[in-house]
Amino acid sequence: MKLTYIITRSDWGGAQAHLYDLIEYIEHYTQHNCHLIIGEEGRLSEQVQVLGVPVDIIPTLIHPINPWKDLRAISDVLRILKRVKPSLVHTHSSKAGMVGRSAARIAGIPSVFTAHGWAFTEGVSTFRKNIAVPLERWMGRYSDSIICVSEYDRKLALDYRIASSEKIVAIHNGIPDVERAFIKEHQTLETQQATEDRALKCIMVARFSVQKDQETLLRAISKLSLGTPIELYFVGQGELIDSMRLLAKELNVIQKVHFLGPRVDIPQLLATMDVFLLITNYEGFPISILEAMRTGLPVIASNVGGVREAITDGVNGYLVSRGDSEAIKERLELLARDSNLQKVMGKAGREKFLKYFTSKKMFEKTLSVYNKVLQQRGG
Repeated sequence: MKLTYIITRSDWGGAQAHLYDLIEYIEHYTQHNCHLIIGEEGRLSEQVQVLGVPVDIIPTLIHPINPWKDLRAISDVLRILKRVKPSLVHTHSSKAGMVGRSAARIAGIPSVFTAHGWAFTEGVSTFRKNIAVPLERWMGRYSDSIICVSEYDRKLALDYRIASSEKIVAIHNGIPDVERAFIKEHQTLETQQATEDRALKCIMVARFSVQKDQETLLRAISKLSLGTPIELYFVGQGELIDSMRLLAKELNVIQKVHFLGPRVDIPQLLATMDVFLLITNYEGFPISILEAMRTGLPVIASNVGGVREAITDGVNGYLVSRGDSEAIKERLELLARDSNLQKVMGKAGREKFLKYFTSKKMFEKTLSVYNKVLQQRGG
């Protein structure tokens, strides 16, 4: 089986990490072959090429809606599909889903779409929803199967009548385990004692965009009592990073906040932290939270999208309402006062990750979708 994957952005994020892991697994552990169509050069395209997978870069395949470029992109993708002749096309993200499924339909090739969160989810503007819902309903006709990365998103798609229940399946994101990822469990007694009185080290890994909410987290940090020493690390880049730096200065917390930019050593970085945060306006099923659970970190996250399917409030972390800086502040102070609670919650998260969210489970379910689609098409 030859599989063509399509995505817009190449800068690293949850969808890109998901797709890379999937391609790597298929290339190494199955008899199938992969091919990638992407809108730009970057980390994803480079790492996929290292695997020996052919990559076609189409500059017309851009993230913002642009009718002229979108039509050109459909034409460009169609031309490549006719050359490559894949058995199946699998698209990721809304724009690639629209362009790729349209081209696949014209070429007569079955297609699967993975929605890494819907553009009509709770927290998205009414204007954006009014555009997204009719588009996704129309594209649902062109899909042989739609994969949602959470049960929340599957139910949302059914509520908005995006496609029939037979077409829509929930497959939770999964990531590979990392040897000795639970490094805290292996710390020496001396190391543990040496870190008892230090500042609580917290990290958030996310793009600086309107979807995320670093602002609310900064406001929570500014409310912490003087007896709560803390160091906050932001990993990521994006159009709002400068405004967040300015806000940190205005709130007089800049000395506690570190902007690390994009990083490629996330597992190693997480292993040096005490708490993971994902404060956001809307989500699908974030991989960053799975990375934190894998490492054995307690998680404080906004209760949006499929987040509650990974985090059980009070067990492996805390769920807070969108925009609630006071709740974030209270949870941080609670964890800062109780290092044993950090360890208990972190261990619970690690155990839940191993039980439900390893990549092997995701790969097997995804391949079963491919086989079902091809069987229905008589392939």
